[in-house]
Amino acid sequence: MSQHVIIDSVTHRDLRVADMPSAALGDNVMAALATPHEFRALQAHYPIVFRRDIASGQLSALALFGFENGENLFLEGNIWDAPCKPLAHVVQPFLIGRAEGSDDLGQVHIDLDHPRVIQTGESGVRLFDEDGRPSPLLENAAQLLGDLDAAYRASGAFFAALERYDLLESFTLEVPLVDGSKHTLVGFLAINEDKLRALDSAALGDLHRDGHLMPLFMAVASVSQFGGLVARRNARISRT
Repeated sequence: MSQHVIIDSVTHRDLRVADMPSAALGDNVMAALATPHEFRALQAHYPIVFRRDIASGQLSALALFGFENGENLFLEGNIWDAPCKPLAHVVQPFLIGRAEGSDDLGQVHIDLDHPRVIQTGESGVRLFDEDGRPSPLLENAAQLLGDLDAAYRASGAFFAALERYDLLESFTLEVPLVDGSKHTLVGFLAINEDKLRALDSAALGDLHRDGHLMPLFMAVASVSQFGGLVARRNARISRT
């Protein structure tokens, strides 16, 4: 369940947000949405894969944290073992809200049902100070939401280019584990490197002109992070 409301300094004067990594606060997730603008930073730590929504056919990109639902191999207690996270995950429990059919800049909303939201007590970080001014946490959240919104809006052209040049393929990953078991990762898409290499100079020129070539290469480079993800899974098994 979720309860999205516009943040205001009167109603939410005493609202607080827990800002540490924690499974109990919603960090025990397998993946998070990623925008092409973030691929360069994310590819150094996470595999980047793609997913097609069955109902709408719409593409999205994901940074993988684990191999199954509820598994985050970067999370150890209250420590997230990577220097960056996808913006869509970082901004929680905040989000941008707009009136239906509106294309304005939107307003900062908060999900009151998110586990990070603290409505009573003294723990967590306040959204407003005693005078009703936004706290640094809220100001930073507003900035990140603006960055995420701009990156999300720009991502449609990138996904359209992937479709136009038929650059995605489904894949299956067999994950061998130290306890002798295997885990199979299915249901995702990746860049077809053979088709990418076969593009002619005109197609490559178009992709470069539109700023799509760099995130394409970053998504390809991120595949090497599957090895690190398997190592994290094996290390966790060895500790149990």
